[in-house]
Amino acid sequence: MATSDWRKKTSGAPEALRRQWRADRALRPATRSPGRPDPSRVVQRQFWRQIATGVTTAEASITVGVSVPVGMRWFRHAGGMPPISLAEPTGRYLTFEEREEIAILRAKDKGVREIARAIGRDPGTVSRELRRNAATRSGKQEYRAGVAQWKAQQAAKRPKTAKLVDNDRLREYVQERLAGNLRRPDDTIVAGPTPPPWKGLNKPHRQDRRWSTAWSPEQIAHRLKVDFPDDESMRISHEAIYQSLFIQGRGALKRELVTCLRTGRALREPRARSRNKAQGHVTADVVLSERPAEAEDRAVPGHWEGDLIIGTGRSAIGTLVERSSRATLLVHLPRMEGWGEQPAVKNGPSLGGYGAVAMNAALTASMAKLPEQLRKTLTWDRGKELSGHALFALETGTQVFFADPHSPWQRPTNENTNGLLRQYFPKGTDLSRWSAEDLEAVAHALNNRPRKILGWRTPAEVFEEQLRSLTQTGVATTP
Repeated sequence: MATSDWRKKTSGAPEALRRQWRADRALRPATRSPGRPDPSRVVQRQFWRQIATGVTTAEASITVGVSVPVGMRWFRHAGGMPPISLAEPTGRYLTFEEREEIAILRAKDKGVREIARAIGRDPGTVSRELRRNAATRSGKQEYRAGVAQWKAQQAAKRPKTAKLVDNDRLREYVQERLAGNLRRPDDTIVAGPTPPPWKGLNKPHRQDRRWSTAWSPEQIAHRLKVDFPDDESMRISHEAIYQSLFIQGRGALKRELVTCLRTGRALREPRARSRNKAQGHVTADVVLSERPAEAEDRAVPGHWEGDLIIGTGRSAIGTLVERSSRATLLVHLPRMEGWGEQPAVKNGPSLGGYGAVAMNAALTASMAKLPEQLRKTLTWDRGKELSGHALFALETGTQVFFADPHSPWQRPTNENTNGLLRQYFPKGTDLSRWSAEDLEAVAHALNNRPRKILGWRTPAEVFEEQLRSLTQTGVATTP
């Protein structure tokens, strides 16, 4: 507020009160009234506005005029999320400027309704404000904007104990599904790799991760309603789980459990865009536009999407995902005999495990286990590993179609599944060390996680329904 405007607004107020207001306005930030805006909080709010635009922490720090280490500390301590105490002001609550206006008009002996009309608020709001937040230290109620703002901020604090701290049963349920042991279908535990110790930093790049059941917080939150339909105490939002993991000082979940999240991040950050896959040559009769229309709406089972996840030393694992049920099959691609012993031959057979010959054999073995009605089509990217698709189609009866170049969104289910699988098979690691039994265990864990798109049922449950439906149809049509 300009000085001339302030003098005009305070004209008519008692001289003693005007002197007190002038003293308050002259206070330096270090000794300001408790209700006055904190310059540090203003700068932090500007910092989080910059973060919301997608810039880096360093760029946001420089923009608002603080050092990069300070900005990094703000971001890390808040878990990558703007603190609730720095939430942007809304029209729901009175602002400090409105409280100054109320104090000035009250000093002029204006009535509640007249003050409400002047500031555009309901008379009940003004009445409660004068009753609740007035200063009482002098023995009588005297409304001062600084004291009123401080009282309102104190009343707005929410020192609630986190739900996961109070409810032991709920906390154990959440922790077990975040970090439970990975098990084979026969309930034996798969040890997996030995990961490096967690140091509290962001996700470890190109290192082994601990294998776990690792349901996402959203899956856990919604599955609680399925497992405990009548127990309202077993309810928690996925956001509360994330905040217990990301925000320091919550004390409910161990922060090391962030390594069990799919991303492995200890902070909330935007996801990076996936790189496009390499493309290979395909003929006009196997492009995506030739795929049957029934594969588009996912209503009919038996249409699959496939790709490879690549590791070091030309190691790879094949991934197959059914579009309707989201059931996952992992294809074991061991290195062929002579790998690492014979020199590479130009245009010779690939010994890494995912050449055209090895790929056809492994895919045929995996798809042949399925009923004929559940292996209608397979959509692949343009990698050359499936250049022998004609022989594969002849042996399995599965039509192969290829997505358009640089279009991973045309295989969305498979791309999403590959992202989930990177939790178990990180980039930059040797994927040939895992046996077919290990891959089966990972697929079993993935197929028994509830999915939002399936109404929080698991892919295994939906796939089992499809198999039963096919069995019943076959019995009914048998002469």
